[in-house]
Amino acid sequence: MPAVALTTPLYYVNDLPHMGSAYPTIAADALARFYRMTGTPTLFVTGCDEHGQKIQQAAAKLNRTPQEHCDLMVEGFKSLWQLLDIQYDRFVRTTDARHYPIVKEFFQRVYERGDIYPGQQQGWYCVACEEFKEERELLEGNKCPIHPTVTCEWRDETNYFFRLSRYQEALEELYRQQPDFIQPQSRRNEVVAFVQQGLRDFSISRYTTWGFPVPIDESQTLYVWFDALLGYITALLEPQDAPTLANALKTWYPIHVHIIGKDILRFHAVYWPAMLMSAGLPLPRQVFGHGFLTKDGLKMGKTLGNTIDPFALVKQYGADAVRYFFLKEIEFGKDGDFSEQRFVEILNADLANSLGNLLNRSLGMVCKYCDSKVPSRGYDLSTACAQMVQQVQRSYEVLAFQEVCQAVLAVVREGNKLIDDRAPWKLYKAGAQAEVEQILYSVLEALRLVGLCLYPITPSLSSKIWRQLHLEPRFLWTEAVWGGLEPGRDLPKPQPLFERIEVKQ
Repeated sequence: MPAVALTTPLYYVNDLPHMGSAYPTIAADALARFYRMTGTPTLFVTGCDEHGQKIQQAAAKLNRTPQEHCDLMVEGFKSLWQLLDIQYDRFVRTTDARHYPIVKEFFQRVYERGDIYPGQQQGWYCVACEEFKEERELLEGNKCPIHPTVTCEWRDETNYFFRLSRYQEALEELYRQQPDFIQPQSRRNEVVAFVQQGLRDFSISRYTTWGFPVPIDESQTLYVWFDALLGYITALLEPQDAPTLANALKTWYPIHVHIIGKDILRFHAVYWPAMLMSAGLPLPRQVFGHGFLTKDGLKMGKTLGNTIDPFALVKQYGADAVRYFFLKEIEFGKDGDFSEQRFVEILNADLANSLGNLLNRSLGMVCKYCDSKVPSRGYDLSTACAQMVQQVQRSYEVLAFQEVCQAVLAVVREGNKLIDDRAPWKLYKAGAQAEVEQILYSVLEALRLVGLCLYPITPSLSSKIWRQLHLEPRFLWTEAVWGGLEPGRDLPKPQPLFERIEVKQ
Protein backbone atom coordinates (compact mmCIF):
# COMPACT_ATOMS: atom_id res chain seq x y z
CA MET A 1 0.00 0.00 0.00
CA PRO A 2 1.60 3.36 -1.04
CA ALA A 3 2.67 5.65 1.78
CA VAL A 4 0.76 8.88 2.38
CA ALA A 5 2.21 12.13 3.72
CA LEU A 6 -0.16 14.99 4.46
CA THR A 7 0.45 18.44 5.88
CA THR A 8 -1.19 21.37 7.56
CA PRO A 9 0.20 24.83 6.84
CA LEU A 10 3.35 25.68 8.79
CA TYR A 11 1.76 28.22 11.10
CA TYR A 12 3.22 31.68 11.43
CA VAL A 13 4.27 32.30 15.04
CA ASN A 14 3.81 36.05 15.36
CA ASP A 15 1.13 35.18 17.93
CA LEU A 16 -0.55 32.24 19.69
CA PRO A 17 -2.81 29.93 17.63
CA HIS A 18 -6.48 30.82 17.11
CA MET A 19 -9.40 28.74 15.88
CA GLY A 20 -8.42 29.43 12.28
CA SER A 21 -5.18 27.52 12.97
CA ALA A 22 -6.93 24.72 14.85
CA TYR A 23 -9.50 24.12 12.09
CA PRO A 24 -7.22 22.70 9.33
CA THR A 25 -5.19 20.82 11.96
CA ILE A 26 -8.32 19.02 13.18
CA ALA A 27 -9.17 18.17 9.56
CA ALA A 28 -5.65 16.88 8.84
CA ASP A 29 -5.71 14.80 12.02
CA ALA A 30 -9.04 13.24 11.02
CA LEU A 31 -7.69 12.40 7.57
CA ALA A 32 -4.48 10.93 9.02
CA ARG A 33 -6.45 8.80 11.50
CA PHE A 34 -8.63 7.50 8.66
CA TYR A 35 -5.61 6.49 6.56
CA ARG A 36 -4.03 4.76 9.56
CA MET A 37 -7.31 2.87 10.12
CA THR A 38 -7.08 1.52 6.57
CA GLY A 39 -3.53 0.26 7.16
CA THR A 40 -1.96 2.92 4.91
CA PRO A 41 1.54 4.01 6.05
CA THR A 42 0.84 7.63 7.02
CA LEU A 43 2.98 10.62 7.96
CA PHE A 44 1.13 13.64 9.34
CA VAL A 45 3.25 16.80 9.24
CA THR A 46 2.55 20.07 11.00
CA GLY A 47 4.81 22.79 12.36
CA CYS A 48 5.68 26.46 12.45
CA ASP A 49 7.05 29.06 10.07
CA GLU A 50 9.38 31.22 12.16
CA HIS A 51 11.19 33.74 9.98
CA GLY A 52 10.33 37.14 8.52
CA GLN A 53 9.74 40.77 9.34
CA LYS A 54 6.36 40.22 11.02
CA ILE A 55 7.92 37.94 13.65
CA GLN A 56 10.83 40.32 14.14
CA GLN A 57 8.38 43.16 14.79
CA ALA A 58 6.19 41.07 17.13
CA ALA A 59 9.23 40.04 19.18
CA ALA A 60 10.53 43.62 19.41
CA LYS A 61 7.18 44.87 20.73
CA LEU A 62 7.42 42.33 23.56
CA ASN A 63 11.12 42.98 24.29
CA ARG A 64 12.10 39.49 23.21
CA THR A 65 14.63 38.21 20.72
CA PRO A 66 12.97 36.63 17.66
CA GLN A 67 14.18 33.18 18.73
CA GLU A 68 12.81 33.59 22.28
CA HIS A 69 9.49 34.69 20.81
CA CYS A 70 9.36 31.73 18.43
CA ASP A 71 10.16 29.25 21.19
CA LEU A 72 7.32 30.56 23.34
CA MET A 73 4.79 30.60 20.49
CA VAL A 74 5.72 27.08 19.35
CA GLU A 75 4.94 25.75 22.81
CA GLY A 76 1.50 27.39 22.50
CA PHE A 77 0.83 25.49 19.27
CA LYS A 78 2.04 22.20 20.70
CA SER A 79 -0.07 22.56 23.83
CA LEU A 80 -3.20 23.31 21.80
CA TRP A 81 -2.61 20.29 19.56
CA GLN A 82 -2.34 18.18 22.70
CA LEU A 83 -5.62 19.60 24.04
CA LEU A 84 -7.34 18.86 20.71
CA ASP A 85 -6.02 15.27 20.63
CA ILE A 86 -3.97 15.93 17.48
CA GLN A 87 -1.70 12.96 16.72
CA TYR A 88 0.91 14.44 14.41
CA ASP A 89 4.01 12.46 13.40
CA ARG A 90 6.37 15.36 12.69
CA PHE A 91 6.48 18.91 13.99
CA VAL A 92 8.88 20.94 11.85
CA ARG A 93 10.28 24.35 12.77
CA THR A 94 11.90 26.51 10.12
CA THR A 95 14.48 27.62 12.71
CA ASP A 96 15.63 24.00 13.14
CA ALA A 97 19.33 23.54 12.40
CA ARG A 98 18.52 20.84 9.82
CA HIS A 99 16.28 23.10 7.75
CA TYR A 100 18.85 25.52 6.30
CA PRO A 101 20.95 22.79 4.56
CA ILE A 102 17.78 21.67 2.74
CA VAL A 103 16.91 25.26 1.78
CA LYS A 104 20.48 25.91 0.62
CA GLU A 105 20.62 22.77 -1.53
CA PHE A 106 17.22 23.53 -3.08
CA PHE A 107 18.21 27.16 -3.74
CA GLN A 108 21.37 25.98 -5.48
CA ARG A 109 19.39 23.69 -7.80
CA VAL A 110 17.05 26.51 -8.78
CA TYR A 111 19.95 28.97 -9.16
CA GLU A 112 21.88 26.59 -11.42
CA ARG A 113 18.73 26.20 -13.52
CA GLY A 114 18.96 29.95 -14.21
CA ASP A 115 15.73 30.71 -12.38
CA ILE A 116 17.17 33.13 -9.78
CA TYR A 117 18.47 36.57 -10.78
CA PRO A 118 18.92 40.07 -9.22
CA GLY A 119 16.37 42.75 -10.09
CA GLN A 120 14.55 45.84 -8.87
CA GLN A 121 11.43 45.29 -6.76
CA GLN A 122 8.86 48.05 -6.67
CA GLY A 123 5.40 47.66 -5.21
CA TRP A 124 2.99 47.63 -2.31
CA TYR A 125 4.02 45.25 0.45
CA CYS A 126 1.77 43.80 3.18
CA VAL A 127 3.88 42.89 6.21
CA ALA A 128 0.96 40.85 7.63
CA CYS A 129 0.96 38.65 4.49
CA GLU A 130 4.73 38.98 3.94
CA GLU A 131 3.82 39.53 0.29
CA PHE A 132 3.87 42.16 -2.45
CA LYS A 133 0.36 42.92 -3.65
CA GLU A 134 -0.64 43.75 -7.19
CA GLU A 135 -2.25 47.18 -7.43
CA ARG A 136 -5.46 45.70 -8.83
CA GLU A 137 -5.89 43.69 -5.58
CA LEU A 138 -5.63 46.61 -3.13
CA LEU A 139 -8.59 48.06 -1.28
CA GLU A 140 -9.14 51.80 -0.94
CA GLY A 141 -6.27 53.55 0.81
CA ASN A 142 -3.81 50.83 -0.29
CA LYS A 143 -5.26 48.41 2.27
CA CYS A 144 -4.54 44.68 2.01
CA PRO A 145 -7.53 42.64 0.70
CA ILE A 146 -6.81 39.87 3.23
CA HIS A 147 -5.92 42.15 6.17
CA PRO A 148 -8.21 45.15 5.52
CA THR A 149 -6.94 47.02 8.59
CA VAL A 150 -3.34 46.91 7.31
CA THR A 151 -2.01 49.63 4.99
CA CYS A 152 0.51 48.24 2.54
CA GLU A 153 3.97 49.85 2.39
CA TRP A 154 5.54 51.09 -0.84
CA ARG A 155 8.93 49.44 -1.39
CA ASP A 156 11.64 50.03 -3.96
CA GLU A 157 14.68 47.79 -3.48
CA THR A 158 17.08 45.42 -5.20
CA ASN A 159 16.12 41.79 -4.55
CA TYR A 160 16.68 38.36 -6.01
CA PHE A 161 13.82 37.07 -8.14
CA PHE A 162 12.47 33.65 -9.06
CA ARG A 163 11.49 33.26 -12.75
CA LEU A 164 7.87 32.34 -12.11
CA SER A 165 6.91 33.60 -15.58
CA ARG A 166 8.93 30.79 -17.15
CA TYR A 167 6.48 28.25 -15.67
CA GLN A 168 3.20 29.77 -16.80
CA GLU A 169 2.55 27.21 -19.56
CA ALA A 170 3.73 24.30 -17.41
CA LEU A 171 1.35 25.33 -14.60
CA GLU A 172 -1.58 25.74 -16.99
CA GLU A 173 -0.83 22.27 -18.37
CA LEU A 174 -0.66 20.89 -14.82
CA TYR A 175 -4.12 22.26 -14.02
CA ARG A 176 -5.50 20.77 -17.26
CA GLN A 177 -3.88 17.35 -16.87
CA GLN A 178 -4.65 17.04 -13.15
CA PRO A 179 -8.00 18.75 -12.56
CA ASP A 180 -8.02 17.63 -8.91
CA PHE A 181 -4.55 19.08 -8.19
CA ILE A 182 -6.34 22.04 -6.58
CA GLN A 183 -9.50 21.36 -4.59
CA PRO A 184 -12.26 22.25 -4.09
CA GLN A 185 -13.35 23.32 -7.57
CA SER A 186 -13.94 26.94 -6.51
CA ARG A 187 -10.29 27.23 -5.40
CA ARG A 188 -9.11 25.66 -8.66
CA ASN A 189 -11.11 28.21 -10.64
CA GLU A 190 -9.53 31.08 -8.68
CA VAL A 191 -6.00 29.86 -9.35
CA VAL A 192 -6.60 29.12 -13.04
CA ALA A 193 -8.05 32.62 -13.53
CA PHE A 194 -5.10 34.21 -11.71
CA VAL A 195 -2.50 32.32 -13.76
CA GLN A 196 -4.28 33.08 -17.05
CA GLN A 197 -3.88 36.81 -16.35
CA GLY A 198 -0.13 36.31 -16.72
CA LEU A 199 2.52 35.46 -14.15
CA ARG A 200 5.24 37.81 -13.03
CA ASP A 201 8.54 36.83 -11.44
CA PHE A 202 8.50 37.24 -7.67
CA SER A 203 11.08 38.47 -5.20
CA ILE A 204 12.66 35.79 -3.00
CA SER A 205 14.87 37.98 -0.79
CA ARG A 206 14.42 40.75 1.75
CA TYR A 207 16.48 43.26 3.73
CA THR A 208 15.46 41.95 7.13
CA THR A 209 17.82 40.30 9.59
CA TRP A 210 15.52 37.53 10.89
CA GLY A 211 15.85 34.80 8.30
CA PHE A 212 18.29 32.59 6.44
CA PRO A 213 21.00 34.44 4.47
CA VAL A 214 20.70 34.24 0.69
CA PRO A 215 23.37 31.63 -0.17
CA ILE A 216 24.94 33.84 -2.86
CA ASP A 217 24.54 37.19 -1.07
CA GLU A 218 24.54 37.36 2.71
CA SER A 219 23.49 41.04 2.72
CA GLN A 220 19.92 39.80 2.25
CA THR A 221 17.78 37.06 3.80
CA LEU A 222 15.57 34.59 1.97
CA TYR A 223 11.94 35.53 1.59
CA VAL A 224 10.00 33.79 4.32
CA TRP A 225 7.78 31.90 1.84
CA PHE A 226 10.72 30.47 -0.13
CA ASP A 227 12.09 29.15 3.16
CA ALA A 228 8.76 28.05 4.70
CA LEU A 229 7.46 25.95 1.81
CA LEU A 230 10.63 23.87 1.99
CA GLY A 231 9.75 23.04 5.59
CA TYR A 232 7.42 20.40 4.16
CA ILE A 233 10.45 18.64 2.69
CA THR A 234 12.67 19.06 5.77
CA ALA A 235 9.90 17.43 7.85
CA LEU A 236 10.28 14.22 5.82
CA LEU A 237 13.83 13.62 7.07
CA GLU A 238 14.23 10.64 9.37
CA PRO A 239 15.76 11.70 12.72
CA GLN A 240 19.00 9.81 12.10
CA ASP A 241 19.53 11.05 8.50
CA ALA A 242 21.85 13.83 7.38
CA PRO A 243 19.90 16.88 6.11
CA THR A 244 20.13 16.39 2.34
CA LEU A 245 17.41 16.53 -0.30
CA ALA A 246 18.09 12.91 -1.24
CA ASN A 247 17.45 11.76 2.32
CA ALA A 248 14.35 13.93 2.72
CA LEU A 249 12.79 12.65 -0.50
CA LYS A 250 13.50 8.94 -0.21
CA THR A 251 10.47 7.64 1.73
CA TRP A 252 7.49 10.00 2.06
CA TYR A 253 7.78 12.24 -0.97
CA PRO A 254 5.79 13.43 -2.90
CA ILE A 255 3.23 14.87 -0.47
CA HIS A 256 -0.25 13.35 -0.85
CA VAL A 257 -2.17 16.49 0.15
CA HIS A 258 -1.36 19.95 1.53
CA ILE A 259 -4.31 21.21 3.61
CA ILE A 260 -4.14 25.02 3.69
CA GLY A 261 -6.29 28.12 4.06
CA LYS A 262 -7.50 29.83 0.90
CA ASP A 263 -5.55 32.99 1.85
CA ILE A 264 -2.27 31.15 1.14
CA LEU A 265 -3.55 29.24 -1.88
CA ARG A 266 -1.41 31.13 -4.40
CA PHE A 267 1.81 30.24 -2.60
CA HIS A 268 0.94 26.53 -2.57
CA ALA A 269 -0.82 26.15 -5.93
CA VAL A 270 1.31 28.51 -8.07
CA TYR A 271 4.68 29.39 -6.47
CA TRP A 272 5.34 26.00 -4.85
CA PRO A 273 4.76 23.76 -7.91
CA ALA A 274 6.78 26.18 -10.06
CA MET A 275 9.67 26.06 -7.56
CA LEU A 276 9.52 22.24 -7.54
CA MET A 277 9.48 22.13 -11.34
CA SER A 278 12.56 24.35 -11.39
CA ALA A 279 14.36 22.06 -8.93
CA GLY A 280 13.34 19.00 -10.97
CA LEU A 281 11.23 17.45 -8.22
CA PRO A 282 7.83 15.71 -8.43
CA LEU A 283 4.79 17.73 -7.43
CA PRO A 284 2.38 17.05 -4.57
CA ARG A 285 -0.77 15.13 -5.53
CA GLN A 286 -3.16 17.77 -4.23
CA VAL A 287 -3.52 21.16 -2.58
CA PHE A 288 -6.80 21.56 -0.69
CA GLY A 289 -7.77 25.13 0.21
CA HIS A 290 -10.32 25.31 3.02
CA GLY A 291 -12.51 28.36 3.58
CA PHE A 292 -12.37 31.05 6.24
CA LEU A 293 -13.94 30.76 9.64
CA THR A 294 -15.88 33.89 10.38
CA LYS A 295 -17.23 35.50 13.50
CA ASP A 296 -19.83 38.22 13.19
CA GLY A 297 -19.40 37.99 9.42
CA LEU A 298 -15.65 38.75 9.48
CA LYS A 299 -12.74 36.39 8.87
CA MET A 300 -11.13 35.34 12.13
CA GLY A 301 -7.55 36.52 12.34
CA LYS A 302 -4.89 37.73 14.71
CA THR A 303 -4.51 40.98 12.78
CA LEU A 304 -8.24 41.80 13.03
CA GLY A 305 -8.35 40.81 16.70
CA ASN A 306 -11.68 38.93 16.41
CA THR A 307 -10.47 35.42 17.13
CA ILE A 308 -12.11 32.65 19.13
CA ASP A 309 -9.85 31.33 21.87
CA PRO A 310 -9.58 27.60 21.09
CA PHE A 311 -7.94 26.89 24.45
CA ALA A 312 -11.01 28.23 26.27
CA LEU A 313 -13.42 26.47 23.90
CA VAL A 314 -11.76 23.07 24.40
CA LYS A 315 -11.47 23.50 28.16
CA GLN A 316 -15.16 24.38 28.42
CA TYR A 317 -16.67 21.83 26.01
CA GLY A 318 -14.02 19.17 25.36
CA ALA A 319 -11.89 18.28 22.34
CA ASP A 320 -14.42 15.99 20.65
CA ALA A 321 -17.14 18.64 20.84
CA VAL A 322 -14.92 21.18 19.09
CA ARG A 323 -13.66 18.67 16.52
CA TYR A 324 -17.20 17.47 15.74
CA PHE A 325 -18.78 20.88 15.37
CA PHE A 326 -16.24 22.39 13.02
CA LEU A 327 -16.03 19.33 10.75
CA LYS A 328 -19.76 18.63 10.77
CA GLU A 329 -21.24 22.11 10.57
CA ILE A 330 -18.91 23.65 7.98
CA GLU A 331 -18.52 22.07 4.57
CA PHE A 332 -14.76 21.68 4.24
CA GLY A 333 -13.66 24.03 1.49
CA LYS A 334 -16.33 26.66 2.13
CA ASP A 335 -16.50 29.56 4.56
CA GLY A 336 -18.38 29.00 7.81
CA ASP A 337 -19.55 31.18 10.66
CA PHE A 338 -19.18 30.33 14.35
CA SER A 339 -21.96 31.03 16.81
CA GLU A 340 -21.75 29.66 20.35
CA GLN A 341 -25.53 29.22 20.43
CA ARG A 342 -25.43 27.14 17.26
CA PHE A 343 -22.43 25.23 18.63
CA VAL A 344 -24.37 24.18 21.74
CA GLU A 345 -27.55 23.38 19.77
CA ILE A 346 -25.69 21.05 17.37
CA LEU A 347 -23.82 19.21 20.12
CA ASN A 348 -26.98 18.70 22.18
CA ALA A 349 -29.03 17.58 19.19
CA ASP A 350 -26.48 15.24 17.61
CA LEU A 351 -24.26 13.89 20.36
CA ALA A 352 -26.47 14.10 23.46
CA ASN A 353 -30.03 13.63 22.17
CA SER A 354 -29.58 11.43 19.08
CA LEU A 355 -26.40 9.38 19.52
CA GLY A 356 -26.08 9.42 23.31
CA ASN A 357 -29.75 8.68 23.84
CA LEU A 358 -29.70 5.77 21.39
CA LEU A 359 -26.76 4.14 23.16
CA ASN A 360 -28.21 4.72 26.61
CA ARG A 361 -31.71 3.47 25.87
CA SER A 362 -30.60 0.39 23.92
CA LEU A 363 -28.09 -0.67 26.60
CA GLY A 364 -30.74 -0.03 29.25
CA MET A 365 -33.12 -2.41 27.48
CA VAL A 366 -30.38 -5.02 27.08
CA CYS A 367 -29.84 -4.89 30.85
CA LYS A 368 -33.59 -5.36 31.42
CA TYR A 369 -34.53 -7.85 28.72
CA CYS A 370 -31.29 -9.70 27.89
CA ASP A 371 -29.57 -10.16 31.25
CA SER A 372 -26.91 -7.51 30.36
CA LYS A 373 -25.49 -9.69 27.58
CA VAL A 374 -25.10 -9.03 23.85
CA PRO A 375 -28.28 -10.53 22.38
CA SER A 376 -28.63 -12.88 19.43
CA ARG A 377 -27.74 -11.43 16.05
CA GLY A 378 -30.22 -9.36 14.11
CA TYR A 379 -29.90 -7.64 10.74
CA ASP A 380 -32.49 -4.85 10.74
CA LEU A 381 -29.87 -2.12 10.22
CA SER A 382 -27.26 -4.13 8.29
CA THR A 383 -28.07 -2.63 4.88
CA ALA A 384 -28.15 0.93 6.24
CA CYS A 385 -24.79 0.35 7.91
CA ALA A 386 -23.20 -1.11 4.78
CA GLN A 387 -24.27 2.01 2.90
CA MET A 388 -22.93 4.20 5.70
CA VAL A 389 -19.51 2.51 5.62
CA GLN A 390 -19.23 2.93 1.84
CA GLN A 391 -20.28 6.57 2.01
CA VAL A 392 -17.98 7.32 4.92
CA GLN A 393 -14.95 5.82 3.17
CA ARG A 394 -15.59 7.83 -0.01
CA SER A 395 -16.15 10.99 2.02
CA TYR A 396 -12.95 10.74 4.06
CA GLU A 397 -10.95 10.17 0.89
CA VAL A 398 -12.16 13.49 -0.58
CA LEU A 399 -12.05 15.41 2.74
CA ALA A 400 -15.86 15.67 2.88
CA PHE A 401 -16.05 15.46 6.66
CA GLN A 402 -19.53 16.95 6.77
CA GLU A 403 -20.79 14.05 4.65
CA VAL A 404 -19.20 11.57 7.07
CA CYS A 405 -21.20 13.07 9.93
CA GLN A 406 -24.40 13.16 7.89
CA ALA A 407 -24.04 9.49 6.91
CA VAL A 408 -23.48 8.50 10.53
CA LEU A 409 -26.41 10.57 11.79
CA ALA A 410 -28.68 8.93 9.21
CA VAL A 411 -27.95 5.52 10.77
CA VAL A 412 -28.41 6.92 14.30
CA ARG A 413 -31.85 8.21 13.26
CA GLU A 414 -32.66 4.80 11.75
CA GLY A 415 -31.71 3.18 15.06
CA ASN A 416 -33.94 5.48 17.09
CA LYS A 417 -36.77 4.98 14.61
CA LEU A 418 -36.38 1.18 14.79
CA ILE A 419 -36.81 1.26 18.56
CA ASP A 420 -39.73 3.70 18.42
CA ASP A 421 -41.55 1.75 15.69
CA ARG A 422 -40.97 -1.77 17.02
CA ALA A 423 -41.26 -0.94 20.75
CA PRO A 424 -39.14 -3.77 22.25
CA TRP A 425 -40.75 -3.20 25.66
CA LYS A 426 -44.12 -4.23 24.22
CA LEU A 427 -42.62 -7.21 22.41
CA TYR A 428 -40.95 -8.34 25.63
CA LYS A 429 -44.26 -8.22 27.50
CA ALA A 430 -45.81 -10.21 24.66
CA GLY A 431 -43.14 -12.90 25.04
CA ALA A 432 -41.43 -12.20 21.68
CA GLN A 433 -37.94 -12.56 23.14
CA ALA A 434 -36.23 -13.53 19.88
CA GLU A 435 -37.57 -10.43 18.13
CA VAL A 436 -36.51 -8.20 21.04
CA GLU A 437 -32.98 -9.58 20.86
CA GLN A 438 -32.69 -9.13 17.10
CA ILE A 439 -33.82 -5.49 17.33
CA LEU A 440 -31.44 -4.67 20.19
CA TYR A 441 -28.52 -6.48 18.56
CA SER A 442 -29.13 -4.49 15.38
CA VAL A 443 -28.98 -1.21 17.28
CA LEU A 444 -25.87 -2.14 19.28
CA GLU A 445 -24.01 -3.37 16.19
CA ALA A 446 -24.99 -0.21 14.33
CA LEU A 447 -23.58 1.81 17.24
CA ARG A 448 -20.32 -0.15 17.04
CA LEU A 449 -20.01 0.80 13.38
CA VAL A 450 -21.04 4.40 14.09
CA GLY A 451 -18.22 4.63 16.64
CA LEU A 452 -15.77 3.21 14.11
CA CYS A 453 -16.84 5.61 11.36
CA LEU A 454 -16.72 8.65 13.66
CA TYR A 455 -13.38 7.75 15.23
CA PRO A 456 -11.20 10.02 13.03
CA ILE A 457 -13.40 13.00 13.99
CA THR A 458 -14.29 12.15 17.61
CA PRO A 459 -11.65 9.71 18.89
CA SER A 460 -12.55 9.91 22.59
CA LEU A 461 -16.31 9.70 21.99
CA SER A 462 -15.84 6.66 19.73
CA SER A 463 -13.68 4.98 22.37
CA LYS A 464 -16.45 5.57 24.94
CA ILE A 465 -19.01 3.94 22.62
CA TRP A 466 -16.85 0.85 22.16
CA ARG A 467 -16.07 0.54 25.85
CA GLN A 468 -19.79 0.66 26.66
CA LEU A 469 -20.14 -2.23 24.23
CA HIS A 470 -17.39 -3.98 26.22
CA LEU A 471 -14.98 -3.72 23.29
CA GLU A 472 -11.36 -2.66 23.41
CA PRO A 473 -11.08 0.41 21.15
CA ARG A 474 -9.21 -0.94 18.11
CA PHE A 475 -10.31 1.11 15.18
CA LEU A 476 -9.33 -0.68 11.98
CA TRP A 477 -11.25 -0.39 8.74
CA THR A 478 -11.28 -4.19 8.44
CA GLU A 479 -13.71 -4.08 11.40
CA ALA A 480 -16.22 -2.06 9.35
CA VAL A 481 -18.40 -5.08 8.52
CA TRP A 482 -21.65 -6.24 10.06
CA GLY A 483 -21.53 -8.81 12.85
CA GLY A 484 -18.44 -7.79 14.81
CA LEU A 485 -20.31 -7.73 18.11
CA GLU A 486 -20.22 -11.24 19.56
CA PRO A 487 -23.50 -12.47 21.15
CA GLY A 488 -23.30 -13.53 24.77
CA ARG A 489 -20.65 -11.00 25.86
CA ASP A 490 -21.36 -9.24 29.14
CA LEU A 491 -22.25 -5.57 28.83
CA PRO A 492 -21.69 -2.90 31.48
CA LYS A 493 -24.41 -0.68 32.87
CA PRO A 494 -25.05 2.26 30.52
CA GLN A 495 -23.32 5.56 31.29
CA PRO A 496 -24.10 8.95 29.71
CA LEU A 497 -22.12 9.24 26.49
CA PHE A 498 -22.24 13.01 26.07
CA GLU A 499 -23.62 15.22 28.78
CA ARG A 500 -26.18 17.68 27.53
CA ILE A 501 -24.82 21.24 27.67
CA GLU A 502 -26.87 23.64 29.72
CA VAL A 503 -26.14 27.27 28.91
CA LYS A 504 -26.74 29.81 31.64
CA GLN A 505 -28.85 32.71 30.45
